[in-house]
Amino acid sequence: MSLSDTELSDLRAFVGTMIPASARYGMPGADDDLIFADIVKNIGRDLDDVRTALGRLAGIAKLDPVRRLETANAFRAEGGPTLVAIARVILLCYYRDDRVMRSLGQEPRPPFPKGHVVEQGDWSLLDPVKARKPFWRSAS
Repeated sequence: MSLSDTELSDLRAFVGTMIPASARYGMPGADDDLIFADIVKNIGRDLDDVRTALGRLAGIAKLDPVRRLETANAFRAEGGPTLVAIARVILLCYYRDDRVMRSLGQEPRPPFPKGHVVEQGDWSLLDPVKARKPFWRSAS
């Protein structure tokens, strides 16, 4: 099963609103042809949730840019599993684009086997989390 032309149009409008192109930084938007094709190709298991999200965003492609942004922001403010599903697909595909990785100072390659160096942060910031009482139920 795949998305209809109308759903694809609405999806492209939403992803372009979620991550717009930046002329200032020379960055493509998520609606860039290569990135968008990757998004569509990788919807996979999230198809039902993406389709539900697109039902909520129906017609967004036909709106003027101001109304499109308002509609997208209202959808994001609602949250929920459909937003999580569509955002996951968009972000995963966007941040594996070679142009995006280079702009972040990363070599565009798989993270393994070489790995990536992550600067150490201030681990003491986790102390309040470690010190709080458990808020879950014991399995036993």
